[in-house]
Amino acid sequence: MKPPTVFLGEMTDPEVEAFLDRSRTVIVPVGSTEQHGPHAPLATDVLIPVEVARRVAPRVDAVVAPSISYALSYPHVGFTGVVHIRIPTFMALIEDVAVSLAAIGFRKIVFLNGHYDNTYAIAYACATAAERLPAAVRAFPVNYWDGMTPAEAAEFFDPSNGLHANRGETAAVLAINPSLVDMDRANAEMPPFPEVTSPGAVHTAFFFSAPGSVHRATHSGTWGDARQATPEFGERYLEVVVESTVRLLADIDRTDAAMPPR
Repeated sequence: MKPPTVFLGEMTDPEVEAFLDRSRTVIVPVGSTEQHGPHAPLATDVLIPVEVARRVAPRVDAVVAPSISYALSYPHVGFTGVVHIRIPTFMALIEDVAVSLAAIGFRKIVFLNGHYDNTYAIAYACATAAERLPAAVRAFPVNYWDGMTPAEAAEFFDPSNGLHANRGETAAVLAINPSLVDMDRANAEMPPFPEVTSPGAVHTAFFFSAPGSVHRATHSGTWGDARQATPEFGERYLEVVVESTVRLLADIDRTDAAMPPR
């Protein structure tokens, strides 16, 4: 007998129909194909949200759709191994995937993003898709780190300890599949950012509108210190982002339910 699975792409048509009889939630992992320093795989930003989605799905009664691996990696242009698509192409892909999943019968379509540069484009694509979706369907993006508390972010994933190919990301891949990481080449590098009064806004202006900005800011493509990454730290990282994502999805549902119909 075929074992059960949370992955939509591994299901048969009858399995999908049986799932839709009890739930209408689908999670679409979205990532990128790009360099992650000299040590981590190009698929880092896909591997992590797929694993997070796999763990979250049973908690929220969802299935996990096939991931989207080609996205907005234009800030990384200049490094070898970067495969990216144009912003309009990416947005059209997100929009069409949302419409198609809605046509299957899904009513809550969560794009679980693992690559920061995709964030705005996914949201705008969902908004564009809205007029093509049935009234009861919601499609929206969630970065897998969005629900982290400030303390959790400070430990794993903020400007002070790096945001790309750092200890957290590297450790997460080690926890998922250690054979994909070359720890002999793990390094530490921080972009030479000056002291500024509004770092978030400065980083948005510097990275989002400038192809090749990561290549300009870093020599290796690492932003942080990957040398201390371990599978154990990666497992803790995954546990934290899974719990925070479950909390965040519940908060989104509560917020939606609290709004009166108009």
